[in-house]
Formats: sequence, structure tokens, C-alpha cells
Amino acid sequence: MENERKKLRMLILCGMFAAITAVFAQIEIPLPLVPISGQTLAVGIAATILGSRYGAMAMLVYAGLGAAGLPVFAEAKGGLHILAGPTGGYIAGFVAAAFLTGLFLEKTKFTFGFALAANIIGMAVTLLFGTVWLKIVMAFSWDQALAAGTAPFIVVGLIKAFLASWIGIAVRKRLVLAKMLEHKAEAA
Repeated sequence: MENERKKLRMLILCGMFAAITAVFAQIEIPLPLVPISGQTLAVGIAATILGSRYGAMAMLVYAGLGAAGLPVFAEAKGGLHILAGPTGGYIAGFVAAAFLTGLFLEKTKFTFGFALAANIIGMAVTLLFGTVWLKIVMAFSWDQALAAGTAPFIVVGLIKAFLASWIGIAVRKRLVLAKMLEHKAEAA
């Protein structure tokens, strides 16, 4: 019975973080191809709090909602055409980034320092997925893809990694104290 409650609690948290990511997606600075949005901040916070398995699940729910046409992506857009367009690689990268960020923390400790390292890795993974996809979809050279898909996001990505770590660890501690999360997240 307790195991079922724990699983239900984690699934509810996954849904909440999918919704938080949708809200953060609407906070953006427009750029020509790929806007700077709050999505990656939400990905980092989710992974820092939920760990690998449930962090990735939250991002899968988010991507699935958007793929189904709900307006959860940046600029309140949704649909498969967004996933197939220039920003689709970043959205796919959210799942991988959440998993790897959470996994790093599960294998080390849920502390600010480790969370910062994990979120920087997550940021790099998201940028890698996004840049490779941007190169393919837009038929860019590597120089063009890096200039449009990576360079504009490095400084703001580091800031978001810092914020995700700080917020994520603070919230996680409170959720553990409230017995809504276990001290050490489940490994995937």
C-alpha cells in the first residue's frame, strides 16, 4: 500500500513538473530561430528534485502534451510540427538532460555543488541535442549550427544551471522533510 502511495505521489509530482515546464516555456527572450526560454530552468529544477527516472518522465509528459497539440511549448505552441522543426532537438534533449542530471545526483549527493555540476552537464546535453537537430533540420554547417544553436545560450544556460541547482536543492530538502520525497531518489 505504501509503495503504491509513493508511486502515485511521484506521478503527481511528474505531472506538476510537466505543467511547471509549460508555464516556464512562456517566459522567453525571442531570438531568430530558437528563443531563450525558461524551459531549461524547469528541466533542471525537475531533475534536481525528482531524480533521473521521474525527472525524465516529467519531460516525456511535457513533450507528449506538446506533441498532442496542447500549447505547452514556447510561444504557446504545440503539435508534432514543433518537434520536427528547429527547436525539436532541444525538447528531445530535455528528456536526456533530466535523466542524466538526476542520475548524476543519484550517483553522488543531492547538494548544491553536485547539483550545479549535474545541471551544467544537463545544459550541455540539451544544447548538443538542439544543435545537432538544428543542423539537420536547417541544413546548416556545423559553424552555423553552433552559432545559432549553442553560442547564444551558454551564458544564460550557466545562470539557469545555477538557479536550477539552488532552487532544486532548496525545494528538494523541504519535500524530503515533508516526507513527500525519499532522502535518496530511486535510481532508474
